[in-house]
Amino acid sequence: MTLALRVPEELSARVPAEQRGPGLDRDAVRLLVSRGTEVSHHAFPELPCLLRAGDLLVVNTSPTLAAAVDGRIGHARVVVHFSTRGDDGRWAVELREPDGRGTTRARAGGPAGTEVRLPEGVRLTLEEPLSARGERLWWARVAGAGVPGLLREHGRPIRYSYTERDQPLSAYQTVFALPRPGGAGSAEMPSAARPFTARLVAELVSRGVQFAPITLHTGVASAEAHEPPYPERFAVPEASARLINGVKAGGRRVVAVGTTAVRAVESAAGADGVVRAREGWTDLVVTPERGVRVVDGLLTGLHEPEASHLLMLRAVAGTAAVERGYEEAVRGLYLWHEFGDVHLLLPAEAGTGGPHGEHCFSNCR
Repeated sequence: MTLALRVPEELSARVPAEQRGPGLDRDAVRLLVSRGTEVSHHAFPELPCLLRAGDLLVVNTSPTLAAAVDGRIGHARVVVHFSTRGDDGRWAVELREPDGRGTTRARAGGPAGTEVRLPEGVRLTLEEPLSARGERLWWARVAGAGVPGLLREHGRPIRYSYTERDQPLSAYQTVFALPRPGGAGSAEMPSAARPFTARLVAELVSRGVQFAPITLHTGVASAEAHEPPYPERFAVPEASARLINGVKAGGRRVVAVGTTAVRAVESAAGADGVVRAREGWTDLVVTPERGVRVVDGLLTGLHEPEASHLLMLRAVAGTAAVERGYEEAVRGLYLWHEFGDVHLLLPAEAGTGGPHGEHCFSNCR
């Protein structure tokens, strides 16, 4: 799905919300709410008023890795984006070129056998493309050191050209992120959860909103490429599966925090809509044709008009709701990308505080 709209460059969020003014926290972003084609505008701290007691938020606990490392091919400088570790010990990687502004631009992949020199004598050798779709991502063998240690010592968060400057890794961790054995994590932040603070989570819990943790380690998603997602590692634990099924059986709403949470939960759901504990790899692509079996709503960032993620949004909320919401986001000057504003898509019959939630903010305090 490609939306028939243009997102002006000035709507790119260039720094995290907490750096835009004194006294601000991560939750100082705007929240666009779509209930079907009804749209309302809020501040993110109003979220507790927009949900109901008994609603369930599915959250991704994957931590973000410092997945970008400088290297050289011969005399040429490159940047390696480490995406996903395979079961055989190889890594899926993307090679990019420095753009002279502290970020990177796309680079032709391959060929097989290309060797990249990394810090401290580490060598990376490209072996084969990850997919027949193209040669942007390659499986590569790393010799000379373990990748988790390399990333800890010499890596930095993946950053794209619309951002203003490098940020510490902590700026890319969500409040739900948990360290993983062996240094596993996401190449790029599960950014829909970034605006949550510990204070807001406590308020949601006090109002009867529940949380179900899952894990999905996201791979790289370069700004220039909008292919469907590649296979990713995920886990839905038994306790979360039971909680999700109980909420569904009680007629309450399951709201995924991010497209990664949708992919994980829907990958663990059978044709009967029952979620079962699962872990491994998922190659599921959620489309309107496939639909969703579990998720009733979605909290997500604002995606580029060409992004494949919009297929998932259409599956959850329908084409009309997505188109209407994005038109309002551009008209309302919402900010895009991982440090930007967020969009809550709820079923059309949902809502509290009137059809547009006009009094929600005052009721929340």
